[in-house]
Amino acid sequence: MAGSDWMRRAACTRMEPDIFYPVGDGAYAREMTEIAKQACLSCPVRAECLRRALETGERYGIWGGMTPDERRDLARRDMRRRRFAAAVRMRDAAR
Repeated sequence: MAGSDWMRRAACTRMEPDIFYPVGDGAYAREMTEIAKQACLSCPVRAECLRRALETGERYGIWGGMTPDERRDLARRDMRRRRFAAAVRMRDAAR
């Protein structure tokens, strides 16, 4: 979908935005995080939302059903996979 057209179809557009930006790590913030993640589960544009957050390095909020820490972990794993694949290609090309 071009640009940010997908945003109009997002489930979160009908919810209080603060839910997706919990502050702190107390019980209330954990509860808001879980509510946001549950909303993301049925969102028709969850993948686009997550892709956008990863591409832009979004540091705050729940995007695509993932917290900032979860997105960082996902990005690190993806980077390791890409590095490994590149090393295998280089090894195979040298044969």
